[in-house]
Amino acid sequence: MSTLLVWREKLQNIYAQYSIYIRKALQFVLGLVLFGLINSNVGFMEAASSVFCTVGLAAVCTFLPMIVTVFAATVLVLVHFYALSMPVAAVSFVVFLLMYIFYFRFTPGKAWLVLLPAIAFGLKIPFVIPVVFGLMGTPTWIVPAACGVVSFYMTETVKSSAAAFRSTDADGLVTSLMSFTRQMLTNQEMWLMVMAVVLGVLVVNLVRTRAIDHAWKIASASGAAVSLVVALAGNIVLDGGISYPSAVLSAVLGVAVGLVLEFLFFSVDYSRTENIQFEDDEYYYYVKAVPKVGVSVPEKQVKRITGSQARVSGDSAENDAETPGKKKAEKKPPVSRKNRSTEEPAKQNTEEILLTRSLSRELGLDQDKEQPR
Repeated sequence: MSTLLVWREKLQNIYAQYSIYIRKALQFVLGLVLFGLINSNVGFMEAASSVFCTVGLAAVCTFLPMIVTVFAATVLVLVHFYALSMPVAAVSFVVFLLMYIFYFRFTPGKAWLVLLPAIAFGLKIPFVIPVVFGLMGTPTWIVPAACGVVSFYMTETVKSSAAAFRSTDADGLVTSLMSFTRQMLTNQEMWLMVMAVVLGVLVVNLVRTRAIDHAWKIASASGAAVSLVVALAGNIVLDGGISYPSAVLSAVLGVAVGLVLEFLFFSVDYSRTENIQFEDDEYYYYVKAVPKVGVSVPEKQVKRITGSQARVSGDSAENDAETPGKKKAEKKPPVSRKNRSTEEPAKQNTEEILLTRSLSRELGLDQDKEQPR
């Protein structure tokens, strides 16, 4: 566990240093997946559904705000619908307009919330959305979640009825318009999934905000279970076409994503929980304090040795190796007893000569010797 916490701290440090580049890379991947799903499912216009168009739109939207990606996806869908049938494009435009009105009213500045549900349903993992939105957001996030579900099922309806819409002539425009509107409003599977996702988000958010141990784990499991039960029960009643293995796998994946989010954003130690009670003049306070789990990343100190330093260290080692020999060579040979005996009389004679000279100078005998006779 400590190793995972160290890796989490490293990832947070990396994100703090390169957050701009990481965000732009994620935005490019998101746009690539989104435009790829649109062109593969409703690619009625060949020019707009090419690979170059997909990559180009993703690259352009990477350097623009996220709301531009939402508008680009909407325009791309409407272009494909217009290539199929003008009434379908008109009805879709009205539906998108109503959804954006609700979107800008409740969750402004979070454009990616509309894109994630549509992408999750396109990837056949719908029950990841209730867990993610419930853990990371507020109850108001049910609005973009519902808008994303409606957008996905609108494209699925057009895809399944493309042959009927394409065969209509000018006289059947009104009939085609009414038929598509009726199919959208009476799509029971769409409303069932909207209900499942909305209830899942509310349950996850409600459990997550409770003061209970392991709230995030319980919230993830309960939200995924509620969404799964509602979807499967409604599918049995309505005799729908939801795949049971795919739904169960999606719920399990939602719980796994919830555990990952808890580890990244809400890692706490419930074994050291403290319950504190205090009061003032008006209230009694009951506080539950749960400490966070954190570790310090060990810093590795790397010592670099350049070429000059290596050369200096090598020379010093050689000098150290040579020094003992030199010292041995510089040592004086020991003085024997014979040498000592010859040196002592010489020293005594020198002292006598110096004493004699000093006495002669004091007595003036040297001056007498220097006078001429």
